[in-house]
Amino acid sequence: MTTISGSTITELFASAVRLTIDGEKVSPRGMDTRELLDVRLLLGDPRARLLYAPPGRVLNAAFAVAETVWILSGSDAPWIYEFNSQLRQYAEDDGILRGAYGPRMRCWDGHVDQLAHALATLQGDPDSRRAVIQLYDPARDAGGHRDVPCTLGYRFHLRQGRLHMATTMRSQDLWTGLPYDIFAATTLHELMAGWLGAELGDYHHHVDSLHLYERDLDKAVTVLQPDTAAGKLPSLETPWEGFDALLADVRSGRRVHHSGWDTMAAVLASYQQWKRGHREVAVRSAEGIGGPLGEGLRAWYAALQSRGESAPLAR
Repeated sequence: MTTISGSTITELFASAVRLTIDGEKVSPRGMDTRELLDVRLLLGDPRARLLYAPPGRVLNAAFAVAETVWILSGSDAPWIYEFNSQLRQYAEDDGILRGAYGPRMRCWDGHVDQLAHALATLQGDPDSRRAVIQLYDPARDAGGHRDVPCTLGYRFHLRQGRLHMATTMRSQDLWTGLPYDIFAATTLHELMAGWLGAELGDYHHHVDSLHLYERDLDKAVTVLQPDTAAGKLPSLETPWEGFDALLADVRSGRRVHHSGWDTMAAVLASYQQWKRGHREVAVRSAEGIGGPLGEGLRAWYAALQSRGESAPLAR
């Protein structure tokens, strides 16, 4: 096993890129990649979750927030395409992403809320090893639909007052997918710790195949020595009771009188203005958003403006 550690996602990302560039050359489905097998990425501060490595890698901060809210709310609704239109290529003819994590986590088999069950498991037995959220479903995913989950599942362990979380991936596109997957997973990690009244422990990200596509290699070398790193995001701790209603408000861009979640809502509202063509309004609103998310959103707008933003939205 290869272990890669970092206190922030930016530090972790740069180290992972450095190693994967020299990985083995493989071409699954005819697509050339550099690959490392059996990798564990260890993030020391799960709240330092927003990758900030411009100009080499500029993250769509609005999509990071939107996808997180989409997953946590148990949704597979197509509103997510407003934040990343490229996802449509993985949808079926009815526009639905069959591998969407949200319904599998919050309504497995049509009725099991795995998130609520994992929380109840640890509340009933803090030393339990059964706090598991399963995402990969052979009954669905062996059928050949276009969107097969890369994430197999999440596990939680509460030890000595600290909640540790582990994610297992069968496959991970380091350049495109990893920053978003870790953003969403560590948000879940922080929330679960808060619901349990525990301190936030380490975040472990296990990947069977960590890979870089050859098309991304030239860009990847630009992030090997990042000049800056975004700081910690504000706390997102919030009660379990009313959590789904809070997510609905945030998704709509409404204030919920919680600094962390109000920042998330402001990011979504700003980007919706951008997509509706109100570019100046969006940029002005982004200037009023503080912290790493505001900084990340402004960098994303700058990147879009530099390439003329008539291009398709990219992850």
